[in-house]
Amino acid sequence: MALTSEQQQEIEAARAAEARTLRPTVPALEAMLFQAVPVLDHGFVRVIDYMGDDAAIVQAARVSYGRGTRAANEDRGLIRYLMRHRHSTPFEMCEIKFHVKLPIFVARQWIRHRTANVNEYSARYSILDREFYIPAPAQLAAQSAMNRQGRGNVLEGEEAARVLDLLREDASRNYDHYVEMLNEDEGGQPLDPSRQGLARELARMNLTLNAYTQWYWKTDLHNLFHFLSLRADAHAQYEIRVYAEAMMGMAEAWVPMAAGAFKDYRLGAVTLSAQMLAILRRMLTGEAVEQAGSGLSKREWRELMETLGRGE
Repeated sequence: MALTSEQQQEIEAARAAEARTLRPTVPALEAMLFQAVPVLDHGFVRVIDYMGDDAAIVQAARVSYGRGTRAANEDRGLIRYLMRHRHSTPFEMCEIKFHVKLPIFVARQWIRHRTANVNEYSARYSILDREFYIPAPAQLAAQSAMNRQGRGNVLEGEEAARVLDLLREDASRNYDHYVEMLNEDEGGQPLDPSRQGLARELARMNLTLNAYTQWYWKTDLHNLFHFLSLRADAHAQYEIRVYAEAMMGMAEAWVPMAAGAFKDYRLGAVTLSAQMLAILRRMLTGEAVEQAGSGLSKREWRELMETLGRGE
């Protein structure tokens, strides 16, 4: 990840500024404020601001006047009860704001989560940097034969090298054409005074989807957990999953009790349908249940067997 000297100076200035406050703070997250955590080759995630903590969840659930004097294990038990029984409102009392730098194709996938406040870097007003996501060789995989949204075997040898060359060539060529059409440098000065140059809002359409963009993304804890439950899952696309994993680490520093409950009851848990639960009960009595007489489709049966550690 390459931060410019100007960006680094801004971060250091923000971290150096301190102010007294009466509102609750979380030392572990305070230590992370403004620091850019590297993701992919040029991306990052950093926490800009937050509101609330584990105690705020408990306070909202009990509708108490203060922060309470109950033992920590009671607060932990309540938070786990709320998570277990899907009482989401108390978790909405906590909010967090991230600054994220990410490839455009990841941003288009991410924006499907419509439960956040988002403000993205505008290529109508500014010129995008010459930075592109180029996958590591281990992430160059063929299309899965079993899953239309997944990856199969990793490409190797000449094919992998050719794919990397194409990604670099296409991104660099299109960016060169982008700059040529703009006919201006980063400061807005014309490169060729004899030409007008194309408007930024039009020139940007020539950029490849692996170019990087940036945004501020603010959400409450309930919706952050929903995002993480999908994007930090092992089945999520790698390029968005690494962002979710970085944000999961920040959530653990921010609200350790709630994050622990989330990992136990959401991220590391599975959901069984009523039919699956009925089959499991039959199995526990010693009955030999087969897919043909289970009432489950072959795919549902395979998923159940994988969950139970009985996959082929």
